[in-house]
Amino acid sequence: MKKNVLNTDLSGKVAAVTGAGGVLCSIFAKVLARAGAKVALLDLNQEAAQKFADEIVAEGGVAKAYACNVLDKDACLAVADAVEADFGPCDILINGAGGNNPRATTDKEYYEDGDLDSDVKSFFDLDKSGVEFVFNLNFIGTLLPTQAFARQMVGREGCCILNISSMNAYTPLTKIPAYSGAKAAVTNFTQWLAVHFSKVGIRVNAIAPGFFSSKQNQALLFNPDGTPTERTHKILAATPMGRFGNTETELCGAVLFLLNNEAASFITGVTIPVDGGFSAYSGV
Repeated sequence: MKKNVLNTDLSGKVAAVTGAGGVLCSIFAKVLARAGAKVALLDLNQEAAQKFADEIVAEGGVAKAYACNVLDKDACLAVADAVEADFGPCDILINGAGGNNPRATTDKEYYEDGDLDSDVKSFFDLDKSGVEFVFNLNFIGTLLPTQAFARQMVGREGCCILNISSMNAYTPLTKIPAYSGAKAAVTNFTQWLAVHFSKVGIRVNAIAPGFFSSKQNQALLFNPDGTPTERTHKILAATPMGRFGNTETELCGAVLFLLNNEAASFITGVTIPVDGGFSAYSGV
């Protein structure tokens, strides 16, 4: 099995990862397994989570996939009980389930005269149910799994919760007001949880990923001939380091650091941007 980037030792730890059937959180699950954790991969699509659980087992790790709707409290409680029965009480929870929805996204960056009467989807056309879906998935989808798994952590030293925020939480990107607002709520909730659980041995932090190139977003970032898209030029121009991040080293490095109970034992309530300086840059 490959080494993890910080040599963080999670041997004997039980970790639950929501959204683990997706590109980003499946990588997190693998990194935790490589660090020695027994990993529960939770996803609405159990088949997707199972694929990555099988890959972890093939590498020599310990993992199991579970179907879980993070918007259903009873489902979260049932999965938490199942994970405890299979592996023992949870030590680490990564709240990775989240995302955006086209119904909560505008077509243009700026509103212009005439947009209201055109076919352009403007701010005035944002769909209420789409906005609610985005807020629920990102915020309620963090709250309910935390209610389910944190009860297994209370009073046990060395337990951690890691939420997935976004650099949108600091400065919203154009077109995606609901997603940006929901991630701002996740960052605020991270602080609240850190204070709330500070007396019972649970640290709560978050990471705010910037732009990382992956299979999931290749079509947005690069043209079929491999040249950068207009969006890529804008992203890199606003990223002081002038490049995309590396998920398996630079993003997972932040994850392992925050989960390391020796290196980060006095860190709670923070959201660390991993964005090459994007959230710090004013544009001039």
